[in-house]
Amino acid sequence: MKLKTLLTQATVAAMAMTAMLASAQQQGVSKDEVVIGTIQDLSGPIAGFGKQIRSGMQLAVDELNEQNGINGRKVKLIVEDSAYDPKKAVLAAQKLVNQDKIFMMVGHLGTAQNMAAMPVQFEKNVINFFPITAAREMYEPFHKLKYSFAATYYDQMRFAVPKLVKEKAAKKVCTMYQDDDFGLEVVKGGEVGLKTIGMEFAEKTSFKRGATDFSSQISKMQASGCDFIVMGTLIRETIGGIGTARKLGYNPTFIGSSGAYTDLIHKLGGKAMDGFYATMTVQNPYTDEQSPPIRFWANKYKTKFNEDPTVFSVYGYLVVNSFANAATKVGANLTTDSFIKVMDTMRIPTDIFGSAPASFTPIKRLGSDASRLSQIQDGKWKVMSEYFGEATAKK
Repeated sequence: MKLKTLLTQATVAAMAMTAMLASAQQQGVSKDEVVIGTIQDLSGPIAGFGKQIRSGMQLAVDELNEQNGINGRKVKLIVEDSAYDPKKAVLAAQKLVNQDKIFMMVGHLGTAQNMAAMPVQFEKNVINFFPITAAREMYEPFHKLKYSFAATYYDQMRFAVPKLVKEKAAKKVCTMYQDDDFGLEVVKGGEVGLKTIGMEFAEKTSFKRGATDFSSQISKMQASGCDFIVMGTLIRETIGGIGTARKLGYNPTFIGSSGAYTDLIHKLGGKAMDGFYATMTVQNPYTDEQSPPIRFWANKYKTKFNEDPTVFSVYGYLVVNSFANAATKVGANLTTDSFIKVMDTMRIPTDIFGSAPASFTPIKRLGSDASRLSQIQDGKWKVMSEYFGEATAKK
């Protein structure tokens, strides 16, 4: 009996030592701190978005640390600037991974930037967690260190386009898109969606990135009698294209992806943007005319940062909280492997911003492919549909 007791004690001690050693050897995790990193555009073409994401993340980190962090460990967030340049993203990743020795990369903004940085991270076993881009490459091809939360542009369009075409009884569907990977993803999704209702694009017209004049594209679609236009556009191009159509007295139904779901569309485009549809996954957090929880959060954010929050602020906030929820479930022995084990059974419920529920498995690295429609009405985005996606399509 005495020998059995001694063996049991030795086993418990060995297990405790193993946990301590794993924690000590795990990059970015110490007894008192968890270090996470992110790369944002803070000085380039979409610096506004990058700064908003950073603020949303900081708000989440501050709230966590006020509540004893993650299992007693404070969260330290290190932010680097890519200026939306893939080459600078690589340098930023090298600093975060090799010098700052982050535990995890969270909410990195931009498709090309993530693609450039991921090899640096993966070499050191650093997870790429919930990048802020709706590209399929964020979870395909499969890699154990990839976790993505954003419904892709492709999936958004393949479900939204046929749904809205039927609602509007559209006769001639056309598309205007940016001639790059982003624009083509929107077009491909639209094409697949239209096939499900026996239709195809009657007219396609593209433009080069950076274009500012869309008169020829809009005139071409107007002359063709297009009554429904799928927009593979971001901010300036959405405003320019729709604004040109309004000046010509041309008013088809316009729909864009989440790439155009931003308050900048109605703030910069004005009244002409009313009626524009876009797919989205979380509500833009206006400080008024919203649900009480969103209104409370939005005003808390505004008090802290002296500016209104945006949907990108929400992305940053939710990414950090999703990471923290999973890390908390891991317990004291926080390592890359233990985090993956928890994430691979993770179920994330909807939140105050109306996100679709998400789930992950050992072979499923996209939390949800669901999105829903919103429309600009009287200068504000209004939710116009329930979620649609693969799961809802099977019901």
